[in-house]
Amino acid sequence: MMQYRGYVGRVEFDAQASIFHGEVVGIRDVVTFQGRSVRELQKAFRDSVEDYLAFCQERGEEPDKACSGKFVVRVAPALHRRANAIAAAEGKSLNAWVAQAMEERAQMRVVRPPRPVRLGQRKASTRARHRPLLGAKAA
Repeated sequence: MMQYRGYVGRVEFDAQASIFHGEVVGIRDVVTFQGRSVRELQKAFRDSVEDYLAFCQERGEEPDKACSGKFVVRVAPALHRRANAIAAAEGKSLNAWVAQAMEERAQMRVVRPPRPVRLGQRKASTRARHRPLLGAKAA
C-alpha cells in the first residue's frame, strides 16, 4: 500500500514481466502506475496522482477523494436496534458510537504485508493475535 496526498495505491508484482503495477483505490476514476524498482514505482505513483489532479483542474472538475468520511453500512435490523440502544445508553449518537468502535478496532490492528511461511512451519492464526483480552479496557 502506498499513500500520497490522501490517495492510496495498491501494488502488485507481475513476475513474468518483472514489473510492479498499481492502481489508485477508493476512487471512481481509473488511475494506474508502474515501475521496475520500488523507487521508480513510488515516483510513478506520485506522478500519476499529480497528473490526475492536473487533469481534473484543466477540465474544471473536482477530483474524486479517496474517502469522504461518509459511507453506508447494511446490517441486520436486530444489530441496528442493539447498537442504537447501546449508543443511546452511553449518551451518544449512533454515528458517534460507530465511529468510536471503528477507531478502537483500527488501533488494535496493524496492517503489515504477510510474512513468507517456510516449508514445514504452520502459519499462526491472525485472528487470535488481534483478539482483545476479556475484561481489558481500552487505554
